[in-house]
Amino acid sequence: MAFDVDAVRARFPALASGVAYLDGPGGTQVPESVIDAVAGYLRDSNANLGGAFAASARSEELVDAAHATAARFLGCGAEEVLFGPNMTTLNFALSRTVGRELRVGHEIVVTRLDHDANVAPWLELAHDLDLKVSFVELNDDTTLDLDDLERKLSPLTRVVAFPLASNGVGTTTDAARIAELAHSVGALAWADAVHYAPHGPIDVGALDVDVLVCSPYKFFGPHLGLAFLRDELLETWRPYKVRPASGWETGTLPHELLAGFVAAVDHLDEVGWEGIQAHERALGERFLAGLPPGVTLYGLPTMDGRTPTFAFNVARRSPREVAERLAEREIAVWNGDYYAVELMRKLGLQPGGAVRAGFVHYNTTDEVDRLLTVLGEL
Repeated sequence: MAFDVDAVRARFPALASGVAYLDGPGGTQVPESVIDAVAGYLRDSNANLGGAFAASARSEELVDAAHATAARFLGCGAEEVLFGPNMTTLNFALSRTVGRELRVGHEIVVTRLDHDANVAPWLELAHDLDLKVSFVELNDDTTLDLDDLERKLSPLTRVVAFPLASNGVGTTTDAARIAELAHSVGALAWADAVHYAPHGPIDVGALDVDVLVCSPYKFFGPHLGLAFLRDELLETWRPYKVRPASGWETGTLPHELLAGFVAAVDHLDEVGWEGIQAHERALGERFLAGLPPGVTLYGLPTMDGRTPTFAFNVARRSPREVAERLAEREIAVWNGDYYAVELMRKLGLQPGGAVRAGFVHYNTTDEVDRLLTVLGEL
């Protein structure tokens, strides 16, 4: 069955405005079902947990449903997932927890492909505990240099932190191979799936990662953070939390956002990954084939080994100027470094960064053509 992008778009109220939302890598729009779920919880079930009354019971049922949904989304057990305000906050908290197990001289390996949310927590922890942080280099095409990763591993390596996909240039990584290399020296495989999550299914078991973090607002849900921790770690680590609390979540969860999260995953299940990935690949190929002269693309030149997220610059125009001109034509894109600090340094794009356009399953070929037309004019 052909992918019906018009039917998908009808689910998203914001798209009726006519704006081409090509800003998905910074946060996606949400379907009506997510909006209704958030509002419905606040209208009918708004209560804290543990009460002897019906609204509290409904809230407990929702929290259980959200954990079960997260487990289905990530391919793990419901007891292995936890929610927080965002991926960055979760990553700082979890890195502090693993820090209890680290000693002076232990090593952390990160990559130059990462969003800073999977770099800065380790740099700060290294500052506090006198650890060593090493950066895995990139090949010229922005793929991760796995030979360099292997060289940087040692018996002192305790964590290998890496992305499933770059939020800057869309390049994906061989996560299973990275996890295998990390485990070969007894290190944890610590994955950032924030950028990858709207573009393909995640199975933490198949990837064999120990920790994975992501953000539902990047895959059509509300502003929220989600993490997977392998059950052995949950049993052995000592979390930072208040004494009466059970589990790892540190306080009252944003129940209304959990309701929105469940609706977002249901939306993805209904649309289906096969259609999503085929449609996004076609959009990416159309963009790459139509790039006008004077536009410099950073990263892989085909859709192999990448998501449909593209960083580029236009000759004699600053990234901000390009973004502003596109905004005047109701095309939303990002400019800057998008917190991909090491990547932008590697590409020689500091301080201005680059323009970033990203396609998700609600975008259309007409929107790709609108973008290409304005870039050609610029």
